[in-house]
Amino acid sequence: MDREDRDVKCSLAEAKQRKDDTREKSSPPQLTPARQRQKTQQKQASEEGSKVVEESVSPELTSWIKLNAKDLKIRLTDRRWAAEVVNDFRDNLLKFLRCNSDQPFFQSADFLNSGSYFEKVKIHSPDEFDMMLKLQAPTRLNMTELDGGLFYRIDLARPTQSPIRAFVLENGCTLSSNKILSEMYRLVRKFLKTYKVPDEGFRWEVNRKRLHSPAVTLSLCRNEICSDELISVDLVPALEVHSSQGWPLAVRNGPDVDNWLGKKVRQEIRSLPCFFVPKRLKGRSLSEEAKESWRISFSHVEKKLIRSHGNKKTCCESNATKCCRKQCLMLLKSLIEGLKQRFPKELDHLCSYHGKTVFLHTLSIRFDDSMWARQQLPACFLHLLRAMESHARTGLLRHFFAPNCNLFSPALFPRRALAFLVSALEEQRREGLPLLRHPVSPLRLMSPSGDTSSEISTDKSSMLTTVPSLDTAFMYTLVLLFAVAVVCVLLYM
Repeated sequence: MDREDRDVKCSLAEAKQRKDDTREKSSPPQLTPARQRQKTQQKQASEEGSKVVEESVSPELTSWIKLNAKDLKIRLTDRRWAAEVVNDFRDNLLKFLRCNSDQPFFQSADFLNSGSYFEKVKIHSPDEFDMMLKLQAPTRLNMTELDGGLFYRIDLARPTQSPIRAFVLENGCTLSSNKILSEMYRLVRKFLKTYKVPDEGFRWEVNRKRLHSPAVTLSLCRNEICSDELISVDLVPALEVHSSQGWPLAVRNGPDVDNWLGKKVRQEIRSLPCFFVPKRLKGRSLSEEAKESWRISFSHVEKKLIRSHGNKKTCCESNATKCCRKQCLMLLKSLIEGLKQRFPKELDHLCSYHGKTVFLHTLSIRFDDSMWARQQLPACFLHLLRAMESHARTGLLRHFFAPNCNLFSPALFPRRALAFLVSALEEQRREGLPLLRHPVSPLRLMSPSGDTSSEISTDKSSMLTTVPSLDTAFMYTLVLLFAVAVVCVLLYM
């Protein structure tokens, strides 16, 4: 009997051990604290969103939102002319770089189109283009994190004799972001000495270098003196790290899109290469390595997410159901532009990327296509606007790809400016969103060939309003020059 009892106990112990082993094997992997907080916040927001019935929007506000959504669409004539000019510039610059023997590292460069125009969420006018110039890293790199996962020091894993060695610091391994950006400026200026815009009467100008900008910014202007900027192009050199090396540890999990786009899409995103752009950390008394910092860029992933935005793979395809996601983002971008034009000093830290980040977080929470039905555009936009207001009020807007980085932290967005933003958003909602509509850009005033007569007549009235301001400025200049001349004459007498 004792033997039977021992056998039963052994069997029970073995069964319990197998059960514990199975439980351990099937347990999910541990999440980082930042990702756990993000999951909790998304779950709470999702539960709140499922409880809230779509609010009723007044007929006047509904009409106003729909009217502005229609006006955001870029005119075909503007888009065609701008595309021809920018594409000709891009193609000829690429030919120049590949044939340029004095800097072989740029000979293998290629362009990666990014930004709102190529995501098809550009608003009002095709007057801004972002283009990343991909530069292949010839060897494995060591990426040392400098902040919450966005800025890095990049070192070569081993010495190399490839052309990239021209951009290495004296220590023999650290890649200099300043050297690569300065070389980009030199090459673009050299290219413009011989390049002519196909449409005579226009020219490209290189803008002054900005301290924390990773881009070489160019402006398309008329050949007249003091011409307005018609098109702006940001050329950003981007160091491409091969996908086999993987993303840095702080962002290796990839964006949380499991409920929205599925785990398979998340794996596809994580398998993409990552890019680093030469952007300097903000702040005083920076170390030498911080002055040579690189910022990781997810522009190519953001483009993929926004263009393939549906929970169902057929969303917004030719014969499929259309949603209002992109329209909501475009309306939010328009409102942000309007706020910045109305309050340039108070909201200097605000940019469209804050709106895009809020948008991506909202998509990952409100992931079902039925929540973004086209006919629900006004209610959906107001929901997105309230999400922006909520993030500003709490002072917490996690980067969509680097959750340890808070875009509304005091170091990046001062508390006073954040409080002003909350008040401004509340005021806009109370007054019926008057800043959704703002002045027309210079590109719409230029009337390129192919415009209809109605568009030309509309533009004339706009052009007439600009003439007095130019004349006034000219008169002030003449008066100032005359005063200086009089003073000089009196001094010599």
